[in-house]
Amino acid sequence: MAVTKHIKFSEEALAQAHKIIKRYPEGKHKSALLPLLHLAQAEFEGWLSPETMDYVASILNIQPIEVYEVASFYSMYNLKPVGKCLLEVCRTSPCWLRGAEDLVDYLEKKLNIKVGETTADGMFTLKTVECLGSCGTAPMLQCGETFHEDLTFEKTDELIVKLRAENKRSRYC
Repeated sequence: MAVTKHIKFSEEALAQAHKIIKRYPEGKHKSALLPLLHLAQAEFEGWLSPETMDYVASILNIQPIEVYEVASFYSMYNLKPVGKCLLEVCRTSPCWLRGAEDLVDYLEKKLNIKVGETTADGMFTLKTVECLGSCGTAPMLQCGETFHEDLTFEKTDELIVKLRAENKRSRYC
């Protein structure tokens, strides 16, 4: 397995990776793949490059294709660069019935991007995702690990202003 030399976890992230791996019995370390991909995504600017996935494969001593298959299956992993704030709007029926489609249209116009694109300043990426489990408080979006529920255009404007002012990549938007 050839791994690009410049891809390497920080000492803190590597220690965390080893701690995660130790949760699983010997010979079952592949079970650590999902949390290691989350760790790698957080460590490497919010996305998983092929080199990053190769690095994760080398840590787990598995084939890179095993990592690619998992990373490409789940929508929570980003396989191309994303903005500092990834806005994931729920697109399932309950949210759509309560205005998610209008919210997506509004965000596309406000940010001057389409779903799947990133703003020119690299601040926001807009994505639609399957159920985020907040049907009763739709429409909603997730930014990092934070849910923003019962969204109106006004609440969305306030969120965008707040995120722009913070101007940082965060797990908690």
